[in-house]
Amino acid sequence: MDADLPRVIDALLDPARYPGDVRRVELVQTHISWVLLAGDFAYKIKKPVKLSFLDFSTLALRHRYCLDELRLNRRFAPDLYLDVVGIFNTPQDPQWQGSGAPIEYAVKMHRFEESSRLDHVCARGELQAAHLSALADAVVAFHQAAAVAPNGSYFGSGQHILQPALDNFTDLLRFLPEAGLQNRLVALRHWTQAQFDQLAPLMQARQQAGRVRECHGDLHLANMVLIDGRVQLFDCIEFNEDLRWIDVASEIAFVYIDLLEHQQPGLADWLLDEVLSRSGDYEAARVLRFYAVYRAMVRAKVAALRRVQIQGDTDEVEAYVALAERLLAPPPARLVITHGLSGCGKTVASDALLQTDPHASTLRLRSDVQRKRLFGLAPGAASGSGVGAGIYAFEAHERTYAHLREQAALLLQAGWSVVVDAAFLKRADRDAFRLLAQQMGADFSILAPQASPEQLRQRILARSAAGHDASEATMAVLAQQMQVIEPLGPDEIGSTSDSDAL
Repeated sequence: MDADLPRVIDALLDPARYPGDVRRVELVQTHISWVLLAGDFAYKIKKPVKLSFLDFSTLALRHRYCLDELRLNRRFAPDLYLDVVGIFNTPQDPQWQGSGAPIEYAVKMHRFEESSRLDHVCARGELQAAHLSALADAVVAFHQAAAVAPNGSYFGSGQHILQPALDNFTDLLRFLPEAGLQNRLVALRHWTQAQFDQLAPLMQARQQAGRVRECHGDLHLANMVLIDGRVQLFDCIEFNEDLRWIDVASEIAFVYIDLLEHQQPGLADWLLDEVLSRSGDYEAARVLRFYAVYRAMVRAKVAALRRVQIQGDTDEVEAYVALAERLLAPPPARLVITHGLSGCGKTVASDALLQTDPHASTLRLRSDVQRKRLFGLAPGAASGSGVGAGIYAFEAHERTYAHLREQAALLLQAGWSVVVDAAFLKRADRDAFRLLAQQMGADFSILAPQASPEQLRQRILARSAAGHDASEATMAVLAQQMQVIEPLGPDEIGSTSDSDAL
């Protein structure tokens, strides 16, 4: 018997105690649970602990939280989370079936390959933009279906948001006596308080608008896995409502800073853009940096606790502090617009711009997506509009470009760089965005990829055949664009870049 393990856990390391062909049982421990990996299944047993943020001290409480874990994780991982099962008989001779009251409970799950967890995939350099696009699909769909905190709820209130953020600094300042670190933490705390004071009305408005929901609560790369090429979320927070009922922007900020910590700013930028494009929640950009700094400080506090326990160095803590400092000091904003005919490569070029941003501070507005959202259509839906008609009529064009200007101004004001992916065939439209950049104090440039007539034709036909892009360009649309395009003027040429320069 392992003297460091309870008798029931030590006994359950025997493969003979499990149904089916189980030849080996592996034990994985966290500070709050034991996970027994046996054959095709995993059995998660909660430790009888009581901490400041959870209480598993009684069998009744452990049973309750097992049931909560099953219910909450089935929202997005019903194939992984199978059942809550009882453990019967005695700690010395535990059985998975029996009569009488259980002596313990476990959450039974399907096993998956640990190497497929996204943190491992990322560490191997195999995490791709397509994976994060799939993740954005999953997260946005989950958030849209999640329960909404009612107006006036404690969840999403000022105290619910600010107090945990300030508590991080209280704990960190206690754990880290080094003067240099203390000064940096005090500066971050002052920024956090000032940002909250500025954003509090918006945070309240977001709660009233239904943006505070029953989220995952612990959404980082180690709690996601690739299964059959699909990104699957798992292991949400079941033990503390305060950590689960949060603004969806706070949830996304956790993945964002985790990708930054993994030295993947391009992928962090890509994920953020994909989520906002799907949800349409561009107001989230105004609070994202506040929540990203909060999440970085949570990770710093965890690292500080670990450092105290093992008497280690402060390298990991300092890394998160440095990450937070970078987040609150983004580079000067820039506004980039695209120019060109359908099929010339504008979206491909702006894709590259997002994925090569070393600061992860650029967001994109696609006219094809924004136009359809304005008219109540999903990005992939067919509008049934003819050339120059319906949602592509002159009035709709004016409305779409006005909306793009409003959204770009919102993002620039929040400190994000913006790329507007649209045709910008008319000089007047380009000038309006140049003026916006001047008004916002942002650098301005035009991204104008080039393609031959045959390339344009092939790309439009291929995109139309695929049928999953927001663009509805056809050969008839291309012909019409060729008649009305206003080429870049001599004074615009100096502000252009092509896709090869990205």
